[in-house]
Formats: sequence, C-alpha cells, structure tokens
Amino acid sequence: MSTIRIFTTVLFVLVSFWGNAQQASVHINPVNFSKVIINDDFWKPKIDKVATKTLDACIYQTEVNTGRIRNFEKAARAKGEQHEGIFYDDSDVYKAIEAMAYAIKLTGNKALEQKADEWIDKIAASQQRDGYLNTYYILTGLDKRWTDMDKHEDYCGGHMIEAAVAYFDATGKKKFLDVSKRWADHFDATFGPGKRNWVTGHQELELALVKLYKATGEKRYLTLADWLLSERGKNHGIGSQWKNGKGTDYSQDLLPVKEQSEITGHAVRAMYLYTGAADVAAHTGDQDYLLAMRRVWQDVVFRNMYITGAIGSAGKNEGFSKDYDLPNEQAYCETCASVGMVFWNQRMNSLTGKAEYIDVLEKSLYNGALDGLSLSGDRFFYGNPLASQGNHNRREWFGTACCPSNIARLITSVGGYVYGQESNTIYINLFVGSESSFDLASSTMKIKTSTSYPWQGNVSCNISMSKKEKAAIAFRIPGWLRNTPAPGNLYSFLNQSDAAPTILVNGKLVAFKEENGYAVIEKEWKDGDMVEYRMPMEVRKIGAKKELVDNNYRMALQRGPIVYCVEGADNNGKAWNIFSPLTANFEIENFNVLDEKVISLVSTLPVLQIDADGQSTKTLNQKVRAIPYYTWCNRGSNPMQVWLPTVYKDIKINY
Repeated sequence: MSTIRIFTTVLFVLVSFWGNAQQASVHINPVNFSKVIINDDFWKPKIDKVATKTLDACIYQTEVNTGRIRNFEKAARAKGEQHEGIFYDDSDVYKAIEAMAYAIKLTGNKALEQKADEWIDKIAASQQRDGYLNTYYILTGLDKRWTDMDKHEDYCGGHMIEAAVAYFDATGKKKFLDVSKRWADHFDATFGPGKRNWVTGHQELELALVKLYKATGEKRYLTLADWLLSERGKNHGIGSQWKNGKGTDYSQDLLPVKEQSEITGHAVRAMYLYTGAADVAAHTGDQDYLLAMRRVWQDVVFRNMYITGAIGSAGKNEGFSKDYDLPNEQAYCETCASVGMVFWNQRMNSLTGKAEYIDVLEKSLYNGALDGLSLSGDRFFYGNPLASQGNHNRREWFGTACCPSNIARLITSVGGYVYGQESNTIYINLFVGSESSFDLASSTMKIKTSTSYPWQGNVSCNISMSKKEKAAIAFRIPGWLRNTPAPGNLYSFLNQSDAAPTILVNGKLVAFKEENGYAVIEKEWKDGDMVEYRMPMEVRKIGAKKELVDNNYRMALQRGPIVYCVEGADNNGKAWNIFSPLTANFEIENFNVLDEKVISLVSTLPVLQIDADGQSTKTLNQKVRAIPYYTWCNRGSNPMQVWLPTVYKDIKINY
C-alpha cells in the first residue's frame, strides 16, 4: 500500500467516521436466533435440509468415516491410544453441535438432540481435571500443550464455547456450557497479564469469549478477549507460524489490531479476528477498535471483495494477495471466509447502526456462502470460483472439513440475522418470512413477516401489540435498490434506476425518513396494524472498476440480492462462447434447478460456434439462460461464468 493511499485512507476515516462516532451512536442489538421462528419459503426448506441431509452427512463423517468422535472416546479412556486425523479436527465436532443446536430449536428434532447429548457426554468425559480439553494433545502428550500457537488449541476451544452457548440457548441444558467454562477458566488461569503471553494462531477464541461473557454475565471473559486482541503485533509468537517470535501478515500479527488498516493473510482468520474486535468494541466502547475495523473493512470491500461477497482470492495462503487481485477462474473464495463476512458485517452493523454492513452481509449470505452447500444438502464446495471450464465438482467431504459444518451452522442460525432492536426502534435487516416479539418501553410488539424474497421485493408485516405504543420500525433499503451493488466504487450498475421503496400502513401510502440506509416509520402502533414494504426488483447489469483486469469488457447480472451466472447445463453445454452486448435485454422466467424453484434471466444473445471444418467460426443468436450463482454445479460438472464478455475479443470458443 502506498504512503499516499495510507494517508488518504486515514484522513478520510478520521474526518468522516470519527466525526460520526462523536454523534449519538446507534447500537443495534441483534435478536437471538432462539427468539425467531422461520417460516420462509426460501430459507425454511434449506434449514430443514441442513437439519437432515447436511447434519446426517456431518454425523456420518464425524462418527464413522473419520476418527473425530473416536478421539474423544480414546481421550476419556486414557489408555495411550493413537490420535486419528488432523490436530484441529475437534473444531468440526463443535461446529456440528452448534448447527445441531440451531436445528433442534427450529425443528424440535428429538433424535438430533439425543445425538448431540451423546456427543456432549463424550466430550465432557475427555476433559482433564484442570479444565484442559484438546484430543490431539491429550493423546499425543500433554507435556507439549500450549507450546505452539499455531496448533489450534484455542481455536478448537473457541468453537467449543460457541457450540456450548448455542446449545444452552436452544435447549436450556448447561452441561456443555459448564465444560466450556471450565476450559475458559483454565485458559484464563494460564494466560494473561502477569502470566504467559499468547497469540492465537487461528483466531476464534476472541469472539467466542464475548459470547461466553454474554451468556454468563462474567466480565472476566470479556476482559480476556480484549487482552488476546492486545497481544497481536508485539512479537509474542511461538511455534511454526513465527520466526524468532516475529509476527506475520498471514495471521494479522504484524501490527497491533488498533493500528491495522489493510486486510492481509488468511481470510478466515482475519474474519474471526475482526468479528472478535467488533464484539469487544461493542461491549467496551473502545473507539480505537471501531476506527480500525472501519479502515480494514473499507480495504476489504472497496478493493478486495468479489461481486458475490466472497473474499480471499489466493489459494496459496487461503486469503488475500494484493489490492484488486480478483481473478475469476482461479478464485479461491473459501466458503468459511464468506461465512466470516456474515459474522463480521453483522457486528459492524450492530456497532454503527449503518445498513451498508447488512448490504455486504446479504451479498455474502445469498451468494458467496450459500454456494458452498449443494441443493441436495450433502455435497459441498470448499472454494467458490466465479468461472469454471467444467473441472469443478461438489464433494462429499474434505480432509480439512471446516466448510460443511460452518455453512450448516450459518444456515440454521439465519434467524439471528433478521431483526435488531435499539430501544423502541425495531430494525428489519433481512427480508425473511418469520415471527418474533420485541419488548418495548411499556408493551410488547409481535411481528409476523411474510415475503417471497429474494425472488420478489414485497414484504408484509402483521403487527400484534399488547397495548398501543409509539415505536419505530426501520426497514433496510438495500444497496441494490439505491444503485449501489456494493459499498465503494469497486462495482457499479451499468443501467441506473430511479426505483425507490414505498411503505403502506393499513393499505395507505405513508412517508418515511431515511436514516443510515433505513426507511424509518414511527407511529403509535395498535394491535392488527399491517405494514407493507415494497422494493421494486429489476435486472441490473454490473461493471467493475478497470483495476479488476479479469472483468474488463465484461458485465455481471444481478436481480435483488442474487448474483447470476451462465452454466453449460442450460446453454448447450457451453458457457464461454457467449457474447452479451451492453444493450441486451434480459427477462425474468420461472425455472427449476433440480427441485429448487428460482427466477432465471433469459435473453437472445450472440454465440460463437466452430464450423464443421474445425477452422472457421460463425455467430448465431441463441436463447441464453442465467441462473442464480448459488445453484451452479448441482447438475454435474460443466462450464460456468459470472462475468460475461461484452465484446468479441474476450470470448473463448473452445469451452
């Protein structure tokens, strides 16, 4: 990063963001998943499929096809048996339990609860007397524990805490929560001021400790999370990732967190780190964390994010390389990184009250993350490229299996991203068919939301009140409805629109005020009120900044939050020979990708074909169909592209 750019970035942040921070801040409290009932036509089938197909796959792989559960059984027996698998495999068990917790709450699946309890009993039995719990070191030698910061002991511990908190929220059972508290107490007794230094090699514990603090009310867990953040950038590293203790950008350890301004290194580690920093800032009010998060967020979104909301273009470090390095076919885009984008952007919205963070969250959720799970629920993508020559396929499992359980826990917890509340203002962040209730100053408001989103833009909210009360409801105005495909100018809509949202209360059009990207209506609400929020949806063409060289002379398609692609399965087996002039007109058409009902985009476009002589080419007009990006590669391996050439020179006719 150049000195000029650093100065410009810092100056912009200090002027615009710090100035805003001095105003009365809006802290949006997300409504916990356990208080939201999902009945949405888009998300409910996916949640049900995760609760069956996806978790069945996770359970089979965890119990039968790998040694993940056997490791806990061996650790409990303490007979010197050999560890199976990789040193961080415990984390996949915990993430699966977290997904089970959300699914149990939503579906009431007693068999799933019985399986989770069985696993929790085995985990508890393997915990050491001092609270330590990690099957790799228990089985390979406890004398080596806490000697290598990159061996994921704290990463696994963090995922255990997250799972335990989720299971407690879902079932009220405390056994797993008590296990996680004992582990956290062991860590707190071992590390901290006046004890030992520690830098988390794979960040996760920081955000988990904040969740434990919120679940227990014990502030020492929040203090410990803050201390862990403060350890970075001080050359405290020990182990395989560090040389002479010196930090690296791979794990965001070159600078203290509060001084960071660039996104670097491993994408998932970065997302978990900055989620934790935002969590700590939310509970401590630390403005330095807030400013650092804004700087890094701008670097990600303005220069290093794909149109799908995915991040981490480079496979060599599973993360970031240099600004604007966003190739399509070679894109790495790990599913877990998109899941992390959802986490981080929710926290940033909570900190600031600004809707633009939910815009990014939504983009990552519906595109970059959702693509990681097959429509059948039992096949997965680790990486999510934006172009393929037909050499990609979804897999049943991976040696490093972080992505299956991660996407499972995200989908089953989607209810936790729908609503927020700040005092007597209710925020509707995601448009998902659901029900929830909100305690106001002197009454209770219940909202039942109905919608066909993301295929249609109409949202209806039925209001139930225990008694009349004045309150505000704030509907997010999506960026795609404000001519902004993503914050910053990395991407832009080529066809501008003057469409705008409208709000009706009890059938009558009402005025609203716009605040921080929300359409806010405030009135005295009574039982039986009906609010309709209407968002016109148009097919939008997207162009990219010239620095994204792979996208020069190309365009992408988006409708609502959904990014589209062309796939060979719908276009005579080809996707790389299609030419889409900027003037092309795309119409919407109902379509099925397997059993997934979607809105597809169709147009008659020029297509290049090779003549029978194999030498010459000709151009034919052909009906071309684009499908939602998240649905590709569900009908076998075949070519795909998100960015379509707008000029002949960029067409490859051999695919």
